[in-house]
Amino acid sequence: MSKTPISVLAVDDDTSLLKALAGILEQEGYEVEKATDGVAAINAVQSQPFDIVLLDLKMPRVDGMEVLRFIKGHYLDTEVIMLTGASDIKTAVECLQAGAFHYITKPYAIEEVLSVISRAVERKQLLVQNKILKTELERHAFSDSIVSKSKVFLDVLNLAARVAPTDSTVLIQGSSGTGKELIANFLHANSPRKSLPMMALNCSSIPETLIESELFGHERGSFTDAIATKQGLVEIANGGTLFLDEVAEISLMVQPKILRFLQTGEYRRVGSSKLMKSDIRIISASNKDLRQEVAGGRFREDLLYRLNVITLTLPPLRDRKEDIPLLVEHFVRKHRRLKEPKQVDENAMGLLTKYDWPGNVRELENVIERALILSRDTMIRVDDLSLPISAQAYAEPLGAADPSTPRLGGAVSMEDIEKAHINGVLKSVDWNKNIAAKILGISLKTLYTKIRQYDLTKD
Repeated sequence: MSKTPISVLAVDDDTSLLKALAGILEQEGYEVEKATDGVAAINAVQSQPFDIVLLDLKMPRVDGMEVLRFIKGHYLDTEVIMLTGASDIKTAVECLQAGAFHYITKPYAIEEVLSVISRAVERKQLLVQNKILKTELERHAFSDSIVSKSKVFLDVLNLAARVAPTDSTVLIQGSSGTGKELIANFLHANSPRKSLPMMALNCSSIPETLIESELFGHERGSFTDAIATKQGLVEIANGGTLFLDEVAEISLMVQPKILRFLQTGEYRRVGSSKLMKSDIRIISASNKDLRQEVAGGRFREDLLYRLNVITLTLPPLRDRKEDIPLLVEHFVRKHRRLKEPKQVDENAMGLLTKYDWPGNVRELENVIERALILSRDTMIRVDDLSLPISAQAYAEPLGAADPSTPRLGGAVSMEDIEKAHINGVLKSVDWNKNIAAKILGISLKTLYTKIRQYDLTKD
């Protein structure tokens, strides 16, 4: 992906000075638009986004101070540099207090202008990078390198490697905790967009009334809590990748707007009539079968077709059990608290391999991290493993254990196993639903749904 040039709006009622300034900036590689008064400047910033505005303070009709207040009230990420006469220093200080990045006194040396613009660009990029970093930290909370030797998983990874260099949309399907976000990271890291931002949105953790604002941004005052203008993820990630996790949770009200964006690259901030554009690649993920969601009237069929040009289906951990020893070793190293990593004894590893892992890799990581804390020496044993279904349920022959306890290989349905697993996790954390949801790798909303579905109670 080519680097987007820095856009500058130069505003001055002295047309000869404005023309000369714009010419020099264009020679330096900036993309420049000109405005000769405050009204034209306000119209310009409403018609397209600018990185930098060079703004003359004294102008007819609408002066620079009013333009500055307008820009900072609606476009917080635009840096404004004031151009002022030597006698206007007091006013220039007021401009700084109103949000201007800097001021330059006239007559100015072009070297000074270029230096201040360069610093303003660095500040703007730093602010954007801080937003990206915050999202990256959230995105990597449960992420690490891909660990596998199973054919079923490596086949998916090979397909992902072939798709990564393209701009095609990718839908990643699989149960919670199977590594959908890892594959999304892999796709971005092996794409031409890898040097540009990858932003992620967990659609199940955002109220449906705020998803549109998170994606496309909003204008100040567009709703009750909109105290300032906010960039959306599609704007911040321009040129890069947007990862929509749990995309099935997006409401039918917002789905048409996402469809239009996929078709045209165009969008509007909430509360704005201005049309904006962004060039991003969409990767989405879901633990639900989106075709069933379409059949149930909960997801648009045309949006599904746009999202799943390529579909990657991740296998659950029970279908790639040869990876469990590798994953255990990986998580022991990752979460070790001693210089020498602990080891897992043969019986404990056997139990880990037999267990069905309804929470998949994320559940395995949580179990290993807890075992590292609970184990008393350098060896992790069966007693250190906090599994919701007892170890004896795996060790005893069929019929020897309590018949009401679901066992791996027993004549029970997946629903019975899921019910027992969720109930066991809730009991192990004394019914702290926030912690239980994290261990299970599902949203709090989904956990409440499961509790009602299985009629689970604390008693």
